[in-house]
Amino acid sequence: MSAFSLLSLSGCENKPSANAAPVSAALEAARPTTLTSQKFIVDTSTAKTSFLMEAPLEKIYGEANQSITGRIFVDLMDVKKSTGLLQIDLLKLTVYQQKRADENGQFGERVKNDKQNEHMRVWFEISDDVPPMVREKNRWVEFKLKTFESATSNLSELKGDVRTFTATTTGDVRLHQRTVSGSTKLEITLRYEGEKPVSLQVKTLEPLNVSLEAHDVRPRSAFEKLAEATLASLGPKVASAAPVTLEFSAKAQ
Repeated sequence: MSAFSLLSLSGCENKPSANAAPVSAALEAARPTTLTSQKFIVDTSTAKTSFLMEAPLEKIYGEANQSITGRIFVDLMDVKKSTGLLQIDLLKLTVYQQKRADENGQFGERVKNDKQNEHMRVWFEISDDVPPMVREKNRWVEFKLKTFESATSNLSELKGDVRTFTATTTGDVRLHQRTVSGSTKLEITLRYEGEKPVSLQVKTLEPLNVSLEAHDVRPRSAFEKLAEATLASLGPKVASAAPVTLEFSAKAQ
């Protein structure tokens, strides 16, 4: 049985997990911090979000194409002062699975199961039975990029129409209306026309690890109704964190 399919178990009281972060408001919009910041708007049509949650008996793949919106402000004179806010639409998420009978066996074919995807939406509380206002709040994952650590500082010192740097960015991750800190390593490529930046490409070199427990994402049988199974009891079947990767382009404004 799939980990997500355990939602068929009878429900119990919907109390937050003991280790869950408190409920929080939506994150504030990103704003430029300096006069030399260049604004870039995410091109949602190019955006890809994915994760692979590996457990001893089951691998769960998540893919959400054309799911990212947001703005990034790159400080062209000091990239460490860059900032941004990305929003990921969970309603565009599709999950796939690979299973094996025991830890000595081979994983089977990667497959999509419609029932498993329905159950996944129940875990995130974005299923059709959720009140519209609550569903709208839960559908969005937010990542506020607050600090950039990079060996590159002044982009004007780089030459050419394509200028690439890497940065470890740390900020706030809000999922299921709960916010915790998060960090990822990015490769950022800016394209110039002369000395004018016109677009950028971003992709993760190291994933953004998202804890299910911290965001109170766990087995549910319906809205506000927990399943008797817990993340701990599903240990061999589902991982406790999702290593999220991002890739998108953005246009200069």
